[in-house]
Amino acid sequence: MYSFEPTPGQTRAELHADLLSAASALTEGEPDAVANMANVAALIAQFMGDLNWAGFYRMVGGELVLGPFIGKPACIRIALGKGVCGTAAASGETQLVPDVHAFPGHIACDAASRSELVVPVIRDGVVIAVIDLDSPSPARFDADDAAGIEALAKAIAQRI
Repeated sequence: MYSFEPTPGQTRAELHADLLSAASALTEGEPDAVANMANVAALIAQFMGDLNWAGFYRMVGGELVLGPFIGKPACIRIALGKGVCGTAAASGETQLVPDVHAFPGHIACDAASRSELVVPVIRDGVVIAVIDLDSPSPARFDADDAAGIEALAKAIAQRI
């Protein structure tokens, strides 16, 4: 049995350090990418709060395909360059979006989403997936969240 809990009153940087530690411990030695993505999505949802979706889209055949997640049913396939996830995958750069309605071409899988953070997972210089976080709150994510999820993406890139 695993027990990973965020500590009340933590700064965002401390929370992300604990999230990274938990994800590293949970995925250490596990070769199954889907199992690792599922557990990491669950940890993100547990640690971060104020999310309505947390999970992965995987690069498959030149497009993003839905992977393990926590939240409402989602779009299954996203073309590169389309929406926040497709933009992150095509550019290889984190997308920190305080207002999804202001993002050109935003794909609304859940109408309740107001802000989004998407971080590419890069292995050997190639985007293999993105970590997608949605919140019903505007401007939910900040630079500390982006840095924390970028560190997480780097740490798990060889495990998914």
